[in-house]
Amino acid sequence: MASAYPGRVRFLVSGLLAAVLSNSATPPVYPQATLQAGTVPAQAGAASKKAQFFTGMVTAIAEDKLTVNRNALGKNSSTKTFILTAETKFEGGQPRVRSQVTVRYVTSEEGDRAVHVILRRAAK
Repeated sequence: MASAYPGRVRFLVSGLLAAVLSNSATPPVYPQATLQAGTVPAQAGAASKKAQFFTGMVTAIAEDKLTVNRNALGKNSSTKTFILTAETKFEGGQPRVRSQVTVRYVTSEEGDRAVHVILRRAAK
């Protein structure tokens, strides 16, 4: 009669090999870097260039500026004035006063510069 011992050894060795390989495939985990008191993170400059969005109703528009007011129930209204440049893209047409728009903007030294203006609802 044949012994079941070689089959058990082969099963045990293949199980151990699978366990070792599965553990070695995971990347090592390192703790997050902590900032010392008084230091500035390296990405602070990049965070100010990140695009932000503002949705509301146009209250004033000029050739180089767009003012949008956001009114939310239960919250104070907020108004932002955006700088319009030649690179500003308009989607859905040119906004007019009382149009609802969404503005994608970046903050710079000059102020909030509109990158993309989407006309959501035209003024009546």
